[in-house]
Amino acid sequence: MGQKTILITGCSSGIGEDAAHALKTRGWRVFASCRREADCEALRAQGFDSPRIDYTDEATITSGLAEVLEATGGTLDALFNNGAHGFFGAVEDLPTQGLREIFETNFFGWHELTRQVLPVMRAQGHGRILQCSSTLGFTYIPWRGAYAATKRALEAISDTLRIEMRGTGVHVVLIEPGPITTMFREKGIPFFERWIDWENSPRRAQYENGLVKRLYEGSGKKDLFELPASAVTAKVIRALEAPNPRPRYRITGATHIAAILHRTLPDRALDAIATRI
Repeated sequence: MGQKTILITGCSSGIGEDAAHALKTRGWRVFASCRREADCEALRAQGFDSPRIDYTDEATITSGLAEVLEATGGTLDALFNNGAHGFFGAVEDLPTQGLREIFETNFFGWHELTRQVLPVMRAQGHGRILQCSSTLGFTYIPWRGAYAATKRALEAISDTLRIEMRGTGVHVVLIEPGPITTMFREKGIPFFERWIDWENSPRRAQYENGLVKRLYEGSGKKDLFELPASAVTAKVIRALEAPNPRPRYRITGATHIAAILHRTLPDRALDAIATRI
């Protein structure tokens, strides 16, 4: 068999960057895409193929995938949808346009790229589509409503796609990390500053004593159960190389605990736990 190929989005840092390097070391031909051209250039300098794909720009989705297929002769073994960003704030303070924006990046762009990849995988009779979800794809905590909404939608559409693709040779897999050491909070700050007028919110005191401190003073402080990006990569490799991958791979202790609590506790008890996080 020839060299296996994978397209990974969001490779400028964090989970995508770690997975790209690890898979390249394992012999995969990695197409490590980024939203910004400058980040693509940096990866090319490291020896990667790096097409620019911005989930909010459908033209780059089409052109980026075309670049990959031209290089591979029209085939692709795997897609790892990973690029996303956070958007922090109380639900009552989320402008609808801000909510639309995060869905464009975290959900609609993923769907468009997946739809364009599926005909390729159908034609070749095999493929893996990995979706980087979150613990918040099935649970909830304050201030994360917008991000959780995108991940809930992703889980629903991925579960549906998985059963629809049965018998085609195309496997759809959810990756549910939980707290991972990345720049997730820092990269969410521009969206918070753009969309959340917290100083005029009825929750101003809660912002000052909680979320604002968390965003601006939390750098370097690890969350409980936090793991490095390599922990996600280890499960990505299993999902890619297992003969029959599982529907979902949970990474951190926080994710496993949340799953157990959701199976065993009533909603009121879950609400009480979430308010203390």
